[in-house]
Amino acid sequence: MSHPLPPSAYEKHPATTYTQTQDAASEEIITDGTLHFAVEHGGNSSTPTYQETSGAPVETRSPLGYSVGWVSIVFLNLSKMVGTGIFSTPSTILAGAGSVGLALFYWVIGFLIAASSLSIYLEFASYFPSRSGSSAAYLEQSYPRPRYFFPTVFAVQSVLLSFSSSNAIVLARYLFRLGGSEASDWELKGVAVAGYTVAVLLLVFNTRWSLRLANFIGVIKLLTLVFISITGLVVLGGHTRIENPTANFRNAFSGTSDATAYGATNAMVKIIFSYAGYDNAFNVVNEVKNPGKTLRWSAPLALLVTAMLYMLVNIAYFAAATKQEILDSEVVAAGIFFENVFHGSGATRALNFLICTSAFGNLIAVLIGQSRLIRECGRQGVLPFTSFWTSAKPFGTPLGPYFLKWALTLLMILAPPAGDAFNFVVDLGVYPETIFNAALAIGVLITRMRRKRLGIPSSGYEAWTVAVLFSICANVYMLIMPWYPPSTGKFGGDVSFWYATYCVVGIAILVVCAIYYWVWIDFLPKFGKYQIRQTILELDGGAVSHKLVKVSNADIDAWDADHDSSGREVRRRAVGYVDGDSSESKR
Repeated sequence: MSHPLPPSAYEKHPATTYTQTQDAASEEIITDGTLHFAVEHGGNSSTPTYQETSGAPVETRSPLGYSVGWVSIVFLNLSKMVGTGIFSTPSTILAGAGSVGLALFYWVIGFLIAASSLSIYLEFASYFPSRSGSSAAYLEQSYPRPRYFFPTVFAVQSVLLSFSSSNAIVLARYLFRLGGSEASDWELKGVAVAGYTVAVLLLVFNTRWSLRLANFIGVIKLLTLVFISITGLVVLGGHTRIENPTANFRNAFSGTSDATAYGATNAMVKIIFSYAGYDNAFNVVNEVKNPGKTLRWSAPLALLVTAMLYMLVNIAYFAAATKQEILDSEVVAAGIFFENVFHGSGATRALNFLICTSAFGNLIAVLIGQSRLIRECGRQGVLPFTSFWTSAKPFGTPLGPYFLKWALTLLMILAPPAGDAFNFVVDLGVYPETIFNAALAIGVLITRMRRKRLGIPSSGYEAWTVAVLFSICANVYMLIMPWYPPSTGKFGGDVSFWYATYCVVGIAILVVCAIYYWVWIDFLPKFGKYQIRQTILELDGGAVSHKLVKVSNADIDAWDADHDSSGREVRRRAVGYVDGDSSESKR
């Protein structure tokens, strides 16, 4: 089905060339200076995708199927958000905020930050309804020039930091607690390796059943939070052994003045970490039928339900324990709640089981989402061994990305020693991710203006500009404040060396990626007298990607004459429309 631009677009933008091609996947090529936009159609949506042709091509038929419905969207997001953070971080957040009232208010701020960022993802999904990979696709389209720069830097960074070692270690730690035993470092690492391997094996053989498993564990997580919330309300009503359950809510803001800038920032980082995952379903957009309509209500529903339960669970914690108990305790906040309300070792074992289930479900949700993001990076053509990343053979699953995540996670579980090195590795990906989040928030404004300038039809959804600006400010804040030293001095972070080392190393990784891009795209071609061009790689099962190839300077004119801007071979003459006048042209 063709969706041509309105006639007015031709009149408003005389510098823009509109070329009608005969390619089945791309019905129009819109040229704007050095940018070329193709109108491509995916099998999951009747809405076309207008995208710059240097980006990965739309897959007309998803090789991963169309098994993601609204239930999977809700639980993919909820399961990634609800890991172990809500069970363990409230005590850290209370210490950073200084008071119960401000700690609760921080959770509201965290929800607003997540909601504003979610609106940005929804706008991008409405623009590119047949592109999975969330940030990989959206950054690629927001910043198409320099060609391949953002895809290269983001892809290399995403691959290098795609391990989930911290979540696997948390799972192993609570499995030992469930068994009532202490573990040595290597016993902990061995169980973490085994747990992560089981998670991967449950996903590699069938996409539909992996989503069903994620949904099932998501239901358990949801019921766990509902149970704690209801129990907390019962405690507040005075129907348990807890004495004076409303004590923390009188003079709730007492102690706020004791908060430090570093503590407040650390608390906000923990809050944002607890909400991380609201965007997980955007990694599987091309597996969702009619994604624009479905995501528009199911993704906000997952965030809203999670935020409400987070608030109720925190209220339950503060109702069941005093402020000092939570601050002084060496166990998770949920542990205090279960001990005070239910007493006995049975309550502790029940809590450990629920946290183990939640941690395992988080591994599953992250694996599903990040495997698609890495696959999209591979489809852009900027990584070597394109078929490895892109192919869905033999099981209709992204086997290459699954294997990569498994291998890197095992390496990062086994290699770093416990303590400083492990904490540093966990923190390492935080700062680059914040940089990309800020770029994404700015990118949606750039994409919006570009589409309006070209006269591209409305996608039907546009985030509030105030929400986008709020998201930009929040990300800028998270880029600046980690440099502020803790009150205990420059060695007072969660490692024994300089507290901001992870920020410097994170930036250094991005700089190295940029240098790699310059050497690969600019220096080596000039030295070798060739240029980089893209071609379309089609694999069995419907998988389609770009593959970057070297074309010698002597052959570059012939190559450009035989291929369109997306890399497809030209099959026939096309009719061009320039400045409103028709003329035949070879492409």
